[in-house]
Amino acid sequence: MKRTHLPLNGLRVFDAAARHLSFTRAADELAVTPAAVGQQIRALEDTLGLVLFRRTPKGLELTPEGEAGLVELRKGFLNFEEAVRAMQAGQSSQSLTIAAPRDLTARWLAPRLAAYRQDNPDLRLHLIASENGLDFTEANLDLAICWADGPGEHEGMPIGPRGFATVGKGAAIAWRDGPEVEGATLTVADAGLAFDAALAGLGQALIPALIAAAEPTSEDPRGYWLVAPLPQWRQKKVRALVGALSI
Repeated sequence: MKRTHLPLNGLRVFDAAARHLSFTRAADELAVTPAAVGQQIRALEDTLGLVLFRRTPKGLELTPEGEAGLVELRKGFLNFEEAVRAMQAGQSSQSLTIAAPRDLTARWLAPRLAAYRQDNPDLRLHLIASENGLDFTEANLDLAICWADGPGEHEGMPIGPRGFATVGKGAAIAWRDGPEVEGATLTVADAGLAFDAALAGLGQALIPALIAAAEPTSEDPRGYWLVAPLPQWRQKKVRALVGALSI
């Protein structure tokens, strides 16, 4: 029988009924009704083309055909359990790969990760600059921070205020992916450099309020979001970090 055609649910019910030699006790274990167990066994017998149990005056007993498959079947279920444990081990691992804009990492994320690792000293972090977009599969990411108006196709949570804060005085400073400004006398690569330039007296810049650590002075639908595809978002280690970063 092809792997894709294996009646796994029926085999699980058969294993329970064979251990208890009772449809009633098997039903209790599986949290279903005895009738449901009987239906699964009959369906399995029809699929396999053989009889698995016989009723006798002493109760339920296995046929030789049913006995013949039990040892290998139980080995198979043990292998399934090992496979599941191996997959779940990744959720309890102490390694996290995070993508974030370089300027946000330097001014906001890194200090918070340092504080988080004080309570999680075995944590191993891999930080990736995300200026060129997000590819969770190629980069093997667990979590990302992006500047957007929502989580897009992923699961997500906003962090910090949306919009921009005004920093500095004088001529306008522009930065890539930033708000449109007229008459900019200086253009830089990112909000972090714009922030530094404004603090150095080179002009005035609109900086994401989270990076500026200030109240927004200019509304914008965009803000910083913690995002991940649903499988990564569900991981215990990711949920724990999201909870810490969103405080």
